[in-house]
Amino acid sequence: MGLKCGIIGLTNCGKTTMFNCISNTKAAITDFAYSTNKSNIGVCNVPDERLANINTFIQADKLIYATVDVVDVPGLAKGASEGEGIGNAFLADIRQCDALIHVLRCFDNPNLPHVEGSVDPVRDIEIVEFELQVKDLEQINRKIQKVEKAAKVGDKNAKRDLEVLLKYKAHLENFQNVRTLEATEDEKAVVADMMLLTDKPVLFVCNVNDNALENNHYVDAVREALKGQDCEILVIAGKLESEIAELEDEADRMAFLEDVGLTEPGVNKVIRAAYKLLNLISFFTVGGKENRAWTIREGMTAPQAAGVIHSDLERGFIRAEVIKYEDLKTLGSELKCKEAGKLSVEGKNYVVQDGDILHIRFNV
Repeated sequence: MGLKCGIIGLTNCGKTTMFNCISNTKAAITDFAYSTNKSNIGVCNVPDERLANINTFIQADKLIYATVDVVDVPGLAKGASEGEGIGNAFLADIRQCDALIHVLRCFDNPNLPHVEGSVDPVRDIEIVEFELQVKDLEQINRKIQKVEKAAKVGDKNAKRDLEVLLKYKAHLENFQNVRTLEATEDEKAVVADMMLLTDKPVLFVCNVNDNALENNHYVDAVREALKGQDCEILVIAGKLESEIAELEDEADRMAFLEDVGLTEPGVNKVIRAAYKLLNLISFFTVGGKENRAWTIREGMTAPQAAGVIHSDLERGFIRAEVIKYEDLKTLGSELKCKEAGKLSVEGKNYVVQDGDILHIRFNV
């Protein structure tokens, strides 16, 4: 799908540790602020137990999971919008992301000094959001200047656009994020090409010590500060997760998880939440060489989903034969689903649902 999820936060908050836990690319970790001058880019598999379950009913040579592109944006600092730290270039990297994972430092470590001198995740949220708001305001002001010139010569569209831009400007000047502004689809279209930083959906991840997954006063403060906002907050022990990720043997990993009272790595929740944040769902193709999860945007039709597999399938689309995952799980085979009337034949207007098992009929 070409969609990216950016991992952001102040320097030394545990972003790169998180990136290494979920990505197929490993980046160097240091205790020094601003120790890197480029973003790390990787791909992570989206954990989905449905694919393994499908394989118990319809076996294939291999399983291929859906993936999400992740970008580890180097740590920001107060004044990043004015070039402090090494901020401006990385704010540009954030602009290219479709959603953000904001990692918050919610742990004490005297050997790892906080860039602001003390641990305060609520303040850290305010710092990062302010820097993003400043850059958005700069963009809005530049566009206002262009639109004002057009409005002065009688351009009716320019006059309407100017009203919309002033609405966005007032919201940002009130230290609010664009994503919290109530705007119509027409108003959103005026700023769509600007890829505003504070318009991106955000998942907050509280990075805590191993022994502080619960009853953590830093996490409590974050939850209180974000109360009423349409956002998800996850709590992850980054150091513990990195130890789990280093275990290559599945049996060793499961034993480790059991020892610490977990059923799966916490970062799996982060990946699934990021997938949802990007408004993505999965459908499956099964049988033969591979059982595979494919990524599409929620709301896509069967021909569009077929096009994700191959452009020829979309071009020559005839119909899609659809089995629901839950029906396969309950009945145990494609044949039994068909006999029970649980295989439907859908046309070009069918909207694919999360978990659909599709067989595409096409002719080119």
